[in-house]
Amino acid sequence: MQKILLPVAGTANDRLAVQQVIKRFANDSAMEVHLLNVQPPFDSHVANFSSRRSRNEFHRERAEKALAPVKDMLDRHSIPSAVHVEVGDPATAIVAAARRLQCDEIVMATARKNSLTRLVEVSVTDRVIERTPVPVEVVSGSEISKWERYGIPALIGAGLAMALAIAD
Repeated sequence: MQKILLPVAGTANDRLAVQQVIKRFANDSAMEVHLLNVQPPFDSHVANFSSRRSRNEFHRERAEKALAPVKDMLDRHSIPSAVHVEVGDPATAIVAAARRLQCDEIVMATARKNSLTRLVEVSVTDRVIERTPVPVEVVSGSEISKWERYGIPALIGAGLAMALAIAD
């Protein structure tokens, strides 16, 4: 039986990764699917002024909201799944969960980004691939926005031009 870890962040791209798992389940019903949602921890200053119970309830509510559409998709196709919720750094939690659950593969979605954005941004997907020995299947998300396609390169170009002008 193949164990698959499916990290769910609550984005539209999650559905694409779920569709990939559904296609695979049609060919191999001996599959165990583990859904994982990782919630960011509260800042220590905020945590000092809230109870552990209220923080846990907040994380649980946010996780349920993120997991519900994915769980519904799997349920519609009669695919059993186990749900896991963690609090912490997403990449670290995904790698730890894959190890703890002894998963054979991680299937995760990523947003499409241009190369300049990827250069500047630290991607959870990239960090997971760097840290885990478990094979990772990356399902690309929707098209990049016009802002990422044109705005970011224009801003970087303007910044470089300004730096060159100041240097002269």
